[in-house]
Amino acid sequence: MKCPYCDYAESKVIDSRPTDEHEAIRRRRECLQCGKRFTTYEKVESIPLMVIKKDGSRQMFDGQKLLNGIMRACEKRPVAMSDMERLVDEIEIAAQNLMEREIKSDRLGEMVMDKLRDLDEVAYVRFASVYREFRDLNTFVDEVNKLLKR
Repeated sequence: MKCPYCDYAESKVIDSRPTDEHEAIRRRRECLQCGKRFTTYEKVESIPLMVIKKDGSRQMFDGQKLLNGIMRACEKRPVAMSDMERLVDEIEIAAQNLMEREIKSDRLGEMVMDKLRDLDEVAYVRFASVYREFRDLNTFVDEVNKLLKR
């Protein structure tokens, strides 16, 4: 496994355990060159899930891309990285459990917003503002009011 810090190809496994859902094995590794530690996940390879974008194009589901969007929404918020990673895992599992090979990006976005709403309301509004393409302040205020009514 290549080290994300120095790109060295050799590392040793320090700890190995199943995730809470028993869907993957979490491995804590230490680079044999720089000594830094990092985490990897091993899971069963499944049929690729295709995402249908708004313009009709298709691309393979990319959990890292989803995590990047969630990280931007959670920036400077008290949300642990492990919670963001768990959220991505839950969404990926839910999407795979639909038993369909394709999912529309808007459905994925709704899944993210449902999970973010419970995790951190500010991150939810940030994600929603980009995802729903808020055009003006009124749209933003409407979304916050919906959140307050919950």
